[in-house]
Amino acid sequence: MASPITVSTPTRRHAPVVRRFWRPAAAGLAAAIAGLGLAELTAAWLAPGASPVLTVGALIIDIVPPAVKELVIGLFGTADKIVLIVTIVLVLLLVAALAGILESRRPPFGRLLVVLIGGIALFAALSRSSASTLDAVPAVVAMGAAAIALTFLCTRLPSPPAPAEAAPGPDRRRFLVYTGITAGIGVLALAGGQLSAAATRAADAARALFTLPAASVRQAAIPAGASLDVPGITPLITPNADFYRIDTALSVPRIDPREWRLRITGMVENEVEIDFAELLALPLEESTTTLACVSNYVGGDLIGNATWLGYPIRELLARAKPTSGADMVLSTSQDGFTAGTPIEALTDGRNAILAVGMNGEPLPLEHGYPVRMVVPGLYGYVSATKWVVELKLTRFDQEQGYWTPRGWSELGPVKLSSRIDVPREGTTVPAGSVVIAGVAWSQHVGISAVAVQIDDGPWRDATLADAISVDTWRQWAYTWDDASAGDHTVRVRATDAVGLVQTSATADVAPDGATGLHEISVSVSG
Repeated sequence: MASPITVSTPTRRHAPVVRRFWRPAAAGLAAAIAGLGLAELTAAWLAPGASPVLTVGALIIDIVPPAVKELVIGLFGTADKIVLIVTIVLVLLLVAALAGILESRRPPFGRLLVVLIGGIALFAALSRSSASTLDAVPAVVAMGAAAIALTFLCTRLPSPPAPAEAAPGPDRRRFLVYTGITAGIGVLALAGGQLSAAATRAADAARALFTLPAASVRQAAIPAGASLDVPGITPLITPNADFYRIDTALSVPRIDPREWRLRITGMVENEVEIDFAELLALPLEESTTTLACVSNYVGGDLIGNATWLGYPIRELLARAKPTSGADMVLSTSQDGFTAGTPIEALTDGRNAILAVGMNGEPLPLEHGYPVRMVVPGLYGYVSATKWVVELKLTRFDQEQGYWTPRGWSELGPVKLSSRIDVPREGTTVPAGSVVIAGVAWSQHVGISAVAVQIDDGPWRDATLADAISVDTWRQWAYTWDDASAGDHTVRVRATDAVGLVQTSATADVAPDGATGLHEISVSVSG
């Protein structure tokens, strides 16, 4: 008689990895979503700007090495903040899944991991320069809610199925219901936080109703010849929606202009305080100025040109009467960012202003509403403070701006540079006559000439558009009359108003701005 065939049922130990771990991982994910959602809702009610994701993101920006910052900006440009937030959320979800697995197999290590992550968020919230006790509450809520939810779900994980079971038992269905409800609470809290934040943004409503006062001092009309009629060239004036944005604020500050104040403190005979209404009542001046980011690589687009409306900073400093020895103005943003600006750049007569308008509109929120600094000739990291609330007269040997201790130079004069806009890199153009065009800049000095080189041939002078001022870029164009079939390299270099020729020596953006000649490769069809 043949021996009966014995069929062994896989035990939990021999179950596939996915079957063993997906439920604990789901418990961890649901707990994290619940904790994060409730934290965001709490932040919207009690401490706007203290969102755990945003405060952790701000901490990362503070501690990340400059080389990493430049790599991220180089790869993602002005989308760097979105990339950072998405990365933080993805890492959080991955850690949450791990916490669920740990809690199911080695309690209480999963809860300890949740507390560790919450502690990082708590430290990030309290380490901000403007932190208050209330800023700790969202992180504590996230930590407590996630730990409680994780414990609840992991104690209700279903047991392994009995051999005779052919379908999920009631305990598995119950676990899925609990997990779904927990995650749903988090999603609803997230949505509630967003609605609550939107309902309390007084700055948004105030800006929508705000009408710019007329300029008391209007700039001279922009020459008709300042803009070249070349398809694809960068516009002379950068639209607000296209103006680059690089700053340390993951969440754009919402400032009610009725509550905005600017204080001038430090090494002064008279401390000055001015509110928004007082600023608007002063004789505002109009000027067009090109701003550039120190992170702008050769040929990059982290540069823009706009017409600004504001009040000269030198006039407010004159009220304060800086004392002898002060050589730096440390400007502070609502979000805690600081920039150290040489006092000469704010008092030497250039159009260094507290701006309230941009291209005929109130400042966009992301560009500093209600008030920002605009200083011609300096990179933004030492001058262009957005959402500015304080100007402190001090010394470079006593204080530093935000980026200086992070490896950037104290002084940041914008370097002479030029860029090819058309044709684009890697494009194919027809043989014969090809128009090459772009922009060149040397803020607060001006551009006197631009030259173009094809392959290793001679440098040929380009045609310059009329200049608006020494503080703005100039468009240029060159007609390549004998473009022959094949692959070619096109270079550009500029000469400033005092005869300095743009260097061909290549330097990285750190510590004080990139140098080198912009070149592109193009193919000419036969």
